[in-house]
Amino acid sequence: MRWQGRQKSSNVEDRRGGGSTAGKVGGSFGIGTILIVIFALIMGKNPADLLQLFGGGGGAASVPTEDTRGPITTGNAAEDELAAFVSVVLQDTEDVWTDLFPKAFGKAYRKPTLVLFSGQTRSGCGMANSATGPFYCPADQKLYIDLAFYRELKTRFKAPGDFAMAYVLAHEVGHHVQYLLGITSQVDQLRGRVSKAEYNDKSVRLELMADFFAGVWANHAQKAKNILEEGDIEEAMGAAAAVGDDRIQQQAQGYVVPESFTHGTSEQRVRWFVKGLKTGDVSQGDTFGANPL
Repeated sequence: MRWQGRQKSSNVEDRRGGGSTAGKVGGSFGIGTILIVIFALIMGKNPADLLQLFGGGGGAASVPTEDTRGPITTGNAAEDELAAFVSVVLQDTEDVWTDLFPKAFGKAYRKPTLVLFSGQTRSGCGMANSATGPFYCPADQKLYIDLAFYRELKTRFKAPGDFAMAYVLAHEVGHHVQYLLGITSQVDQLRGRVSKAEYNDKSVRLELMADFFAGVWANHAQKAKNILEEGDIEEAMGAAAAVGDDRIQQQAQGYVVPESFTHGTSEQRVRWFVKGLKTGDVSQGDTFGANPL
């Protein structure tokens, strides 16, 4: 991916090195969350209990920290370069959605903040740590990423490459777009009011729409800035496939449980990302109306 020498976003809060920020409990969406849910199912436990354990939740005392805007320099050259990279990608998403959102939806785009942290931090959705993976918190409209996840993406998920990393960030920004459109709250209101299977289906559709929005971003960013290099699309597709529910369940327990899917299969995730990439048309991303998915 071509990114060196381009503008970085100013909406980056760098908490690497410790500290946390207070916030209230709310829903969040992250790739690492899938692993926690699957582990709970294998162990016969309530996934919500483990998510509370890993993610923290309300009631913990907050530890104030400086709200540092823009990536700081840690002395770790590789990590500092990665922080610069995600800041450039965030700027690219801001440029695309600031232009596209009013045209498509008739209102201004509000930019999210990207929080970089190491180890753990407090979000508006409770405590977050590296085990939860990158996620979007609707409660504070921030994206949270421990940069160590990108090593996991390369080594554990076998999805290397800078555009694979860009896809992950663009997917979380896709959740922010859903929040601004009111889709997130509509799905969240169904929690406890519909069957578990039906709610899981809505969750899958929400995730696939975020994949689609990531593809839409890539389409428009390529047209505006010529960001793609040879092999980039394959990297993103590899990342989307790597975090499919079926693949993760197969690796974790040797079999899949389709009714427990919350993010979609590898095939679905790749297909909806590619659809967004090819069309660049937000009107074609109605995953809730799609049948079959």
